[in-house]
Amino acid sequence: MRKNPFAYYGKKLLVFLVSVFILSVAVFYISRLAPGDPLMSYYGERTEKMSVAEKNAAREKLGLNDPIHIQYIRWVENAAKGDFGISFQYKQDVMEVIGSRIGNTLLLGGIGFVLTFAGALLLGVLCAWFEDKWIDKILCKVGTLLSCIPEFWLSLMLILVFAVTLHWLPSSGAYDVGHQNDTLNRIVHLILPMTVVVLQHLWYYAYMIRNKLLEETRADYVLLGKSKGLSKKEIMFKHCLRNILPSYISIMAISVPHVVGGTYIVETVFSYPGIGALSYESARFHDYNLLMVLCMMTGVLVILCNLIGGIINEKIDPRIKANEVVETSEVSKV
Repeated sequence: MRKNPFAYYGKKLLVFLVSVFILSVAVFYISRLAPGDPLMSYYGERTEKMSVAEKNAAREKLGLNDPIHIQYIRWVENAAKGDFGISFQYKQDVMEVIGSRIGNTLLLGGIGFVLTFAGALLLGVLCAWFEDKWIDKILCKVGTLLSCIPEFWLSLMLILVFAVTLHWLPSSGAYDVGHQNDTLNRIVHLILPMTVVVLQHLWYYAYMIRNKLLEETRADYVLLGKSKGLSKKEIMFKHCLRNILPSYISIMAISVPHVVGGTYIVETVFSYPGIGALSYESARFHDYNLLMVLCMMTGVLVILCNLIGGIINEKIDPRIKANEVVETSEVSKV
């Protein structure tokens, strides 16, 4: 990487572009080959009263009569100009529809991401500090139990208890009608979906941090530190924790799609107006243009985060890059 950074990052860019191209083709074809009539999304119940000629004219108007590969080429040409089409369901520009909702998802996903990894780091350190003691055993069992509960079931249970039975918290929406700019009202609506997002991912990453810390505490340099009279606190926080932080950052980069994917399910159950619920609606009503952009946004995020995570891993552990060089040289010899 040091000798030829342009080749290194050029290769990563090529992988990114090829992956995005394959993703766009797959999403475009699968969405259009799936059973269902997109005219229902655009015209609603009027579609059932249309004659065959009227349906053909409507399909022609929406550009659905051409072969799929022609539709794809036209979509790519328009997308290159910044035109992603209109939403069949909302009769608006696709980017306007997404723009009105993406802020809610960024709020839920962003805060959830920060709380998840802050809590995971604290829990991981706590469990490693009290290894095999009652605190560690209880946290491990409770965390494993919570991570096994499906998101939709946990969401429904929280709604049943705190919204339906106790009437403490709202069961849906991002805010009450007329309270769009009320910060406190938004926080109240975030509590239940945020709880699900954090609980579903918290222990998974806390357990990874716990295990990495325990691996560090068994390293040779720890024995050397103990022999020099260093305290357990100094060894844990000044050496072990510092050594796992690069890996921790790498895990954070790779896990962005994991956490964001969890918010999609939560948004659907809680009727939270974000791009997760919007993705479900676009797939359900065959809103092709909207579905295409939403899938591409999510897919690009996944690909980009994985590439960034790979680069971070290679910088942390040069052996990964060295193995790639060896494999490449062996292939070239063959």
